[in-house]
Amino acid sequence: MKKSIIFILPDLETGGAERIVTTIANHLPRERFSPSILLLRKEGAYLDFLKPDVEIIDIQTPRIRHSLKPILLEIKKRKPDIVFSGFGEVNAYLSLFTRLFPNTKFIARETNVVSQHVTRKEIRFFYKFYNGYDKIIAQSNDMQQDLVKNFGIKKKKLVKINNPVDVNFIEEKLNQSERPAEFSHQYKNVVAIGNLSARKGFDNLLKVFTRLKNQNILLHILGDGRDKEVLTQMKEMLGLDHVIFHGKKTNPYQYLKFADLFILSSRYEGFPNVLLEAGICGVYSLANNCPGGIDEIIIDQINGEIADIEDYDNFAEKIKHAVYKNNNRENIKESIKSRFSKEIILKKYEDLLWNL
Repeated sequence: MKKSIIFILPDLETGGAERIVTTIANHLPRERFSPSILLLRKEGAYLDFLKPDVEIIDIQTPRIRHSLKPILLEIKKRKPDIVFSGFGEVNAYLSLFTRLFPNTKFIARETNVVSQHVTRKEIRFFYKFYNGYDKIIAQSNDMQQDLVKNFGIKKKKLVKINNPVDVNFIEEKLNQSERPAEFSHQYKNVVAIGNLSARKGFDNLLKVFTRLKNQNILLHILGDGRDKEVLTQMKEMLGLDHVIFHGKKTNPYQYLKFADLFILSSRYEGFPNVLLEAGICGVYSLANNCPGGIDEIIIDQINGEIADIEDYDNFAEKIKHAVYKNNNRENIKESIKSRFSKEIILKKYEDLLWNL
């Protein structure tokens, strides 16, 4: 007998949670599962990647705080076997009401180390009810430990499933990729990717690059966000002519393919997809020592290194050495593929959902 599943997200814009839910919904075996995705607003680039047999439920509610009633009404009407909530704030609100539906199993997938990410008291309040979920998926050991230590989540409720990486999709993009025009052959090219917000730590990365002004190293930052103007002003103030802001790119793999080094400067993460993707592109990574599963991805001196980015001088020295390392790109790729490929991770999701 098929299990019906409703996945809940605000939208299908190109973020980590949206990518994971789209991938799971597309690949669950249809002889076992019937997936639907409930969206607060039907928009986002991942709509184009969904298989046609995945039903979209659009509740047309732009604000998360107003979404709870229509979500509960849809659950009451449809009576799904499983509700899978994939976004932190929705997870928090929904935790209050899981017991209203005794015949439905509820899963929450956390997207970040909660104590670092959720600062508003009115949201943190709802985590008191988180044990009402049947299972809570954490992407990393750091996330698991944080939920137990800081929010009193029972260990038996937690399941750790790392993020998957879609190797075939990335390889297809790499085959279409030519060397970016901005990549100088006279320089080493370093790439960083992410939303331009405080969480991603690009301010620290710019401070590191003040130590590298006399090196033939270019820093290419891909992404957009609310701190764009502040970071651009900071770049000008520090005189960083060798730092280039490219904005958001539809094919970031083009930049990773030809990079000499990838840098993750984040202050915290959930489980960084971009670090997995950099590995599949065969590029060596230097990551800040922050919470969020970094040490589960990086195998020291094989696919990267971990260091404290706020020790600016030391981090700069590591960049200088890393860009000249003669890395085996196939070994880097295999170190990620063998642990985090889509097939390995999706099997874990399928087993979890079937055995609930």
